Amino acid sequence: MLCMKKAEAVFGLLRIPVDIAAVCAALLLAYRLRELNIDLIPGLQLLEPATTLPPLPVYMSTFVIPGILGFLFFGACLSMYALLATRSAWNEIGRLFIASFLWLVAVIAWYFLVKKQLFYSRMLLMHSAFFIAMFGMIARVSVLLLQRACLHCGIGVRRTVSIGQQALVKAAKNTLTQDIRYRYLGHIETLAELKALRKEGVIDLVLQTDPDPKNAATNALIEYCRSEHIGYAFLPPVLAENPHQLKTDRLGLVPVLAFAPTPLDGWGRVFKRLFDIVGSALLILLLLPLLCTLCTLCIFFQGFPLFYISRRIGDPQRRTIPVIKFRTMVRDADKKKATLKEHSHRNDGPLFKMKNDPRVTPLGRFYRRFSLDELPQLLNVFIGQMSLVGPRPHLPEEVDRYSSYERRVFAVKPGITGLAQVSGRSDLAFKEEVRLDLKYIEEWSLRIDLWILWRTIFAVIRRSGAD
Repeated sequence: MLCMKKAEAVFGLLRIPVDIAAVCAALLLAYRLRELNIDLIPGLQLLEPATTLPPLPVYMSTFVIPGILGFLFFGACLSMYALLATRSAWNEIGRLFIASFLWLVAVIAWYFLVKKQLFYSRMLLMHSAFFIAMFGMIARVSVLLLQRACLHCGIGVRRTVSIGQQALVKAAKNTLTQDIRYRYLGHIETLAELKALRKEGVIDLVLQTDPDPKNAATNALIEYCRSEHIGYAFLPPVLAENPHQLKTDRLGLVPVLAFAPTPLDGWGRVFKRLFDIVGSALLILLLLPLLCTLCTLCIFFQGFPLFYISRRIGDPQRRTIPVIKFRTMVRDADKKKATLKEHSHRNDGPLFKMKNDPRVTPLGRFYRRFSLDELPQLLNVFIGQMSLVGPRPHLPEEVDRYSSYERRVFAVKPGITGLAQVSGRSDLAFKEEVRLDLKYIEEWSLRIDLWILWRTIFAVIRRSGAD
């Protein structure tokens, strides 16, 4: 049976001739299509006869071979030929598309900046980049399917054992038992047990659960793995139970592990702010007629003031922000809140929620049912006090009762909608609401924001969990 290291080397090296064949086929097909004046648009002929194409031998020596070498260079820079276990298909395809784009930019830059001339056929160049991406995707997926088939047959599987006085964390154990790339041999506690298990068969990876550099047992385990050529890894004691954004860094030549509470630290924060500015501006413009109508109804049925300004906690420093809402309660609602706290239907946390709150006006009840009272918060988003998507904004008296775990939600700006809001709104238990907010914070991406905004539409229509 082919061992794990040999299998990974075989499939890693196989990607090189596969990419060479894909790029070569793409460039030759693009040449042939341009030679025949075919532009891939059925029933429409836009191209003039090709007059600048070089002969095929010249094309092969001056463009195809350099083009293949260039693509392999970008692929190597993107770690597309790393001798690793199976990556996900999306990971492979994403790197492939990036390499194709970089290849296209490099060709244009070479001809324009170095040779100081235009490429002899723009359509051929566009076809080349397109076919490289398509053929490369087909080839990569084929290799992945072959590798996964081998893994299902036990070829190239990482035989893994965990070791230590501390049990393996649940998330890691689930991965080792469910991922086809691993065969989990179980958990042991001592080096003697590992040596006995090693005599029974090959072990590819040892995963220590309680590393301690001052402990002789840890150093003996590492030395044994080195001498037996067994892969060694450990679970960081502080970070194993916390799914934060873990990253490796260096202090000079010394490697360090670090984590951030959210991917929004860095460029993520910039992208999210740009998304909020553009999104809130577009929504304000699109919803302007509706906002004017809602203001008119407020004046006619409730009178002034139109808006209610709620002071909420907006960041870890516990600074408050003015959250704007259409007024949905009687004018002295805040004064009456103290007399109604015992009627709150939320007894699982610090939040005050009351079914059939007597302070809510008839028009306000309609606005709340469809979350129309939240629309003025688009101005908060545009100004930068809130985000389109994020945890719920927090009242100061509620925050005073939050635990340190619950205060982690302040890692990002509060949002008009969020993962908790599209997962049940007020029907959720407070702990579940916090768990979902933290899940969003730790796994944020623009794709998740778009998904939550899309789900918000249906949550409002269904009126699920609306107070």
